[in-house]
Amino acid sequence: MAVELIKRGKKVLLAGRTEESLKATTSEIGAAGYYLLDVGDTSSLASFVSKITSEHPELDCLINNAGVQRPFQIFGPDYDFDLKKADQEIDIDIRGPMHLSVMMIREHFDKKEKGGVIMNVSSVLGFVPFSVVNPVYNGAKAWLHFFTTNLRTQVKQAGKDKIRIVEIVPPAVESDLHRERVDPDDNKRHKGNKIALTQEEFMDEVRQGWDEGKETITAGPGNAIVSEWQETMGKRYEKMTQ
Repeated sequence: MAVELIKRGKKVLLAGRTEESLKATTSEIGAAGYYLLDVGDTSSLASFVSKITSEHPELDCLINNAGVQRPFQIFGPDYDFDLKKADQEIDIDIRGPMHLSVMMIREHFDKKEKGGVIMNVSSVLGFVPFSVVNPVYNGAKAWLHFFTTNLRTQVKQAGKDKIRIVEIVPPAVESDLHRERVDPDDNKRHKGNKIALTQEEFMDEVRQGWDEGKETITAGPGNAIVSEWQETMGKRYEKMTQ
């Protein structure tokens, strides 16, 4: 997504936990800079928002993409259930996006004449939790989906048309997300995962969703899952919140 935004002439700032990777990626893709940030450390987020918005008052988009997926099985020989790791996963996948979204809207976007955009990256697993090995991740992404849905409704009901809330819903996409699995490459097509998309295939549909101004963007097998939700519970949600 950063690469595509840069191609479109956007100024992109990266944020993450590992400075070596940030520095290398910033140079590789031509990003405008980077910030060291652990979104799971919620006590640090207020100062981060204050710093980045003061140094870059033109900032008009936040993409909450940080996420951790960890196996969590209370029975079985392959994994244990490490509650400390699960708590950290919740901090990164839930509390981080919540704090950043709310602070960026209230303290920055709402004060800008042209507003801004929040893009929260959830998952098809937040709609149908079929990857039973990682229930904490599935629950966190379901939380992010519903939080994003309610946040969008609140913004609209408040008449804040200058602020847009977008949800990006990836299906299986080739990445390092499964690095804590027994087979960390089981989300790769060459390892037999036939439904996994390459990053380029995923971005083809994200680009299209951006161009069409969609509020919810998915790709590949995610289209059937998201469409089914929108046609059933989504319509019911709209009716009940009017």
